[in-house]
Amino acid sequence: MARPTARVLALLEILQAGGTRTVADLAGRLGVDERTVRRYIDHLVDLDVPVRSVRGRYGGYRLAPGYRMPPLMLTDEEALAVLLGLVAGRRAGLVTTTVAAAESAAAKVRRVLPEALARRLDALLSTADFTAPARPVAAPETDVLLMLAEAARDRRPVAVAYTAWNGRRSERTVHPYGIVAHSGRWYVTGADSVSGEVRTFRLDRIETATALPGSYEVPPDFDPAAQVLSGLARVPYRHEVSLRVQGTADQVRSRLPAGIATVRELPASGAGADGGDWVRVRLRAERLEWVPSVLAWLNLPFVIEYPEALRAHVHDLAHRLMTCAEAREPGPSAPGDAE
Repeated sequence: MARPTARVLALLEILQAGGTRTVADLAGRLGVDERTVRRYIDHLVDLDVPVRSVRGRYGGYRLAPGYRMPPLMLTDEEALAVLLGLVAGRRAGLVTTTVAAAESAAAKVRRVLPEALARRLDALLSTADFTAPARPVAAPETDVLLMLAEAARDRRPVAVAYTAWNGRRSERTVHPYGIVAHSGRWYVTGADSVSGEVRTFRLDRIETATALPGSYEVPPDFDPAAQVLSGLARVPYRHEVSLRVQGTADQVRSRLPAGIATVRELPASGAGADGGDWVRVRLRAERLEWVPSVLAWLNLPFVIEYPEALRAHVHDLAHRLMTCAEAREPGPSAPGDAE
C-alpha cells in the first residue's frame, strides 16, 4: 500500500492534469476516503501549492491557473543518466517495479525537461538498441551521442572526426543507421564515405560530429545491433582461430560470447565423416590461453583448423582437468556426510 507522502504526490499529479476534481473523484482514484483527501489537500497548501476550493454542485479542488511544479534543473549529462538508467534497467530486467511504473517515472522526468533537450533524448531512446550488460569504460561526449541519435532518427548525414584503434585520425561522412549500446560502449553503425561500406564506429573515439544537409534511406530490415556484433567479430586481433564444430549454428552461437565469433554452416561435403550438422567457427583473441575453456563450455565435438599453437593449450587444459579429477587428497566433508 502506498504511503501518505506518495498519495499526496499522486494527488498533485492528478490536479496538474487540469480541471476541477470532485472530492469523490479524488477519493476513488487515490483509494482513500473523502476526509483523507481533504487532509492531503491541507498538506499541499502547507507546501505553498496553490490549491483552490470550488464550491457548488460541481465543486471540488483545482490548481491556480498557470501553476506548474518547478522545472527539474538537470544538465544534459544528468538528464541522460536518469532516463537511460530507467530505460536500460527496465530492458535488462533490473527494475523491480512494474513496467508501468518505470514508464510512468520516465514520462514524468521527460515532461518537466526543457523541450529542446526532451526532443533530443526522445531521439536517442527511439534509435538505441541495448545488448549485453554494461561495463565501466570511457563514455562518449553527450553532445556527440545526442547529435548522432537525432541524425539516425531524421536520416541526416553527419561529418565526424574519428580516431581509430591504431591512433589514425580521419575526417569522414557517416549516414547513421542506428545507435547501439553493447558491453559498456556506445556504437554508431551506418554507411561510411571513406570505405564506401557499412561500418561501425565507437562513439568515444569520435571527437566532433556535425549534422550536414541532405537525407538518405536505410536498407530494408537493417538490424543495427546485429551489424555491430558482426562488425566487432571481424576486428583484427593478435590470434585468428578457425574450428569445425559438430552442432547447429544456433547451438554454437548460444554458447559463445557475443561479438567475438562468427558461425557459418558447412555443406555436407565439409562436415565430418560421421554426418550430422557441422559449422565453421572463427574466433579472434589477444591470448590463446582462454580459448580452450570456451571450447570446453561448448560441450560439442570440434576439430582445430588453425593455429597449431592452440592444440598445446587444449592439451594443457585437458591434463589439468584430468589431474584435478583424479586427485584423492583429503578435503572437507561433503554436505550431509556423517562426522
